[in-house]
Amino acid sequence: MLLGGCATTPDFRPPEAPAVSAYTPTPLPAQTDSAPDAAGGAQRFLAGEDIPAEWWTLFRSDALDRLVRQGLAHSPTLAAAQATLRRAEEDLRAEVGVVSPSVDARLSATRQRFSPEAIGQPNLPSTVFNLYNASVGVSYTFDLTGGWRRQLEAVGAQVDYQAFQLEGAYVALTANIVTAAVREAALRAQIQATGEILAARRRELAIVERQYKLGGAARADVLTQRAELAQIEAGLLPLEKDLAVTRHQLSVLVGRFPGEAGMPAFRLEEMTLPSDLPVSVPSSLVRQRPDIRAAEALLHQAAAQVGVATANLYPRITLTGSYGPLANSAGDLIGDGTNIWSLGASLVQPLFRGGELSARRRAALAAYDQAAAQYRDTVLRAFQNVADTLRALELDARLLQAQVRAETAARDALELTRRSYTLGGTTFLALLNAERQYQQARVGLVQARAARYADTAALFQALGGGWWNRPAPLEAVPAQERKTQE
Repeated sequence: MLLGGCATTPDFRPPEAPAVSAYTPTPLPAQTDSAPDAAGGAQRFLAGEDIPAEWWTLFRSDALDRLVRQGLAHSPTLAAAQATLRRAEEDLRAEVGVVSPSVDARLSATRQRFSPEAIGQPNLPSTVFNLYNASVGVSYTFDLTGGWRRQLEAVGAQVDYQAFQLEGAYVALTANIVTAAVREAALRAQIQATGEILAARRRELAIVERQYKLGGAARADVLTQRAELAQIEAGLLPLEKDLAVTRHQLSVLVGRFPGEAGMPAFRLEEMTLPSDLPVSVPSSLVRQRPDIRAAEALLHQAAAQVGVATANLYPRITLTGSYGPLANSAGDLIGDGTNIWSLGASLVQPLFRGGELSARRRAALAAYDQAAAQYRDTVLRAFQNVADTLRALELDARLLQAQVRAETAARDALELTRRSYTLGGTTFLALLNAERQYQQARVGLVQARAARYADTAALFQALGGGWWNRPAPLEAVPAQERKTQE
């Protein structure tokens, strides 16, 4: 009872939420700017609102919803995280068995030769006999200083860590699928815009070549137009390459081989930009982000290991006992008068280990300090992630607004320059410059549209992905059982 007062460490308490009231140094606007574009609607920041579990459905794309669900069902990354969680859970069950009383049944048979000379009777003949024993043994070590309890707590914290790693894999997978789909849609739009520009350039090249044959244009104009056309065609190939790579990435994310058919094609005009963006309060972020919860579990584990290392400095008391028959023949094991029993107790107090136990405790304390610093770093980076995404959304809206104006101005300037060139009022170089500006403006507009979709998905991921609002937590289902359920 006196040793029980030597509590190794106090019970672990989760760190308190940071005392901050905002994600950004300056307040966010109530909503973003708007632009006269399909992706230019204003987005409202709803402070204190919760994140829906299936946030990707806010993009109103059935194809995207089906693909995300397919990824959740077949992703090997998610399956690996589930298997890791199952292993941690079984390790915890095994550890419960280690700290519980152990009961073992023993059955032995021995043939032995005994010499009376061993007891000082050399004149007596030696004896050969059989010895049979059937017994039950019980052993239990008292956890007076809480060492085993802390060890069990450390293993339980590892289960929590793997559970939040699984939730993190879930959030990352859904966000990666949405982001890859948006990137595919943006690449398709850029390829389409570049293709339309190529078609216009080919028509202009045909006109310039006819003018050259009739003497109305210089050969230099023809060569310049051909060079410009070839340059645009060359710029189209990297876009097609990126589209193929993105499609392959999407296939792998949902657990399919790149060569399999049936993958949907995504386009920006088939998605809806969410107009309402829930932004949870900063104090709740540490309970929502799986990476922060996982770092907290590691901190809990490190605290428990300090308790284990401290408990190893104190005495350990073990009780043992056995009971069962002992006889010279197997048939006598069930007879009367053959039962034997034993009861014992032992106390072990480390006296000198060359400083090993003290050093291990100091190492455990250093590991706790490391886990505490890593936890704080994770929290800081999480808040940075949210702040970056919120500002990105605010500036994305302004960028789209500017790109819409730039594309409109570049298109009007190109039409005016074409008419002027046809009437001989401007040079061929001026026409090429107008075409280049329009091409850059169209591609910039597509990229600005895609940025709003991608950063919207990034915000949902940064705020935790809404995993806590699912009807049931992710289960560590074995692959064979999951396939049977499907």
